[in-house]
Amino acid sequence: MTTKKPLRSQEWFGRQDKMGFYYRSFLKNRGFPQDQFEGRPVIGICNTWSELNPCNSHFRTIAEHVRYGVLDAGGFPLEFPVSSLGEVTMRPTAMLYRNLASMDVEEAVRAHPLDGVVLLMGCDKTTPALLMGAASADLPTIGVSGGPQLRGVYQGRMIGSGTNIISMSEQLRAGEITLEEFHEAEAGMNRSSGHCMTMGTASTMASMVEALGVSLPGNAAIPAVDARRNELARFSGRRIVEMVNEDLTLSKILTREAFENAIRTLAAIGGSTNAVVHLLAIARRVGVDLGLDDFDRLGKGIHCLVDLMPSGRFLMEDFYYAGGLPVVLRTLVEQGLLHEGALTANGRPIGENVGRAQCWNREVITSFETPFKPDAGIAILRGNLAPDGAVIKPSAASPELMNHTGRAVVFENVEEMHDAVDDETLDIDSSCVMVLKNCGPKGYPGMAEVGNMPLPQKLLKDGVRDMIRISDARMSGTAYGTVVLHVAPEAAAGGPLALVRDGDLITLDVAGGRLHLHVPDEELAARRAAWVPPAPAADRGYTKLYVDHVLQANEGADLDFLVGRSGAAVPRDNH
Repeated sequence: MTTKKPLRSQEWFGRQDKMGFYYRSFLKNRGFPQDQFEGRPVIGICNTWSELNPCNSHFRTIAEHVRYGVLDAGGFPLEFPVSSLGEVTMRPTAMLYRNLASMDVEEAVRAHPLDGVVLLMGCDKTTPALLMGAASADLPTIGVSGGPQLRGVYQGRMIGSGTNIISMSEQLRAGEITLEEFHEAEAGMNRSSGHCMTMGTASTMASMVEALGVSLPGNAAIPAVDARRNELARFSGRRIVEMVNEDLTLSKILTREAFENAIRTLAAIGGSTNAVVHLLAIARRVGVDLGLDDFDRLGKGIHCLVDLMPSGRFLMEDFYYAGGLPVVLRTLVEQGLLHEGALTANGRPIGENVGRAQCWNREVITSFETPFKPDAGIAILRGNLAPDGAVIKPSAASPELMNHTGRAVVFENVEEMHDAVDDETLDIDSSCVMVLKNCGPKGYPGMAEVGNMPLPQKLLKDGVRDMIRISDARMSGTAYGTVVLHVAPEAAAGGPLALVRDGDLITLDVAGGRLHLHVPDEELAARRAAWVPPAPAADRGYTKLYVDHVLQANEGADLDFLVGRSGAAVPRDNH
């Protein structure tokens, strides 16, 4: 007979001494009978609800359904808040605070009498932050995403969050639409609760949660306002109680095989480049040795199967109705491209979970034999301009620019770029390569989503809609274009990007995985000798801590002292 592992919460509530009195008595002030929490699995509902984060504004309702599920299964739910990172409102960038939020999660989980955790996450950075923190604490954990908004609709056609914001702002700058039309589209873009309904970072990371096995099947695509999202939340509340009884901790799910499954899924859905830096960070929290070369190796030969914005036409609502992520996962299993035995949160292998998935719309989810875009996974670039790597998303790029040499037009920072990009005297044409510096983890700080620079207004008026853009920044998962990102080391850390000057020739060769600056080594050495590092971004507070300790993009941009996990050992008593 197997003896069930003692509940961690009993170290608080099961004691018959002064401290047991102390811990139990203060829970009783809410009217909880002692047998409700003593001897039952205590489940933390980690909620990122906030009125400052519109994407997660419906999470109180989701939390209630999780609570019902925990009670159904005989557990005791306790909801707690953590920092909510609102991508659309936070400045200078939510990414600056991802690591801080992960610390909030890790320390809250470890400090409280919890046996398992349900993570409620939706907006871009809430998902990786919660997964990173939970991975470092390593209790039984299940993820529940908030779900995408309903389709945007404007003038009888679908519009997608982020993607059409970018396209319509370019139309406005080119004089193709009026300011009145621009404002009218705003009202039709975001018309329900939920996160971006394109295959942006939020939808990508929800898909990564499902592909990693941290959620129940079907988590990624159910619209936020669909009743089935609440049903999934209730089932997740039931399941976390079982996971505690089985001692199914997060580290047993987040294995090497799980991350390889996620990387291949990322390619198959045409997912956001942001997933690269987040998966690297999550993997390092559980001790999985993941690097950029893994994305290159595992992503090659994977076709993009999902015709969703920003790479295609449809939106997440359509993806769900077509069968959702389980269809994509089943396709990869049938091609021998997934580790089908990888364990998932429901206790079953991922291959079994998706074995009966059916596709209901082959326009939205294509077959592997006739894919939406062949061999279109995230590509990794290296060369003397990016010795530690850079990334590009081929499915969102222009094929004619994938092998190109052009003259660099350099912007030292984002303010200089914005001041110059609409200047009619700017010396630039469509063959040039726009280069933006000092927007990486240390330089912005926080590695903001400014890599998809707006095109010069005079070129927009001539009909130009894409150019090669290179930076140490990120770009929104909803964005598109031939944009090279995450150049490492970044300019502010003294990477070669800092040495690029106007007029230098740069070659982008995606097929060859190459990003080359045509400047002799001796000239680069002379430039380096003359280079002056930028002034520190801050002299106090969290921003200083971040800049002093943040790792480069190719290492996940985590803080160096957060890599790894400390587990959930019960801390000392508080009195």
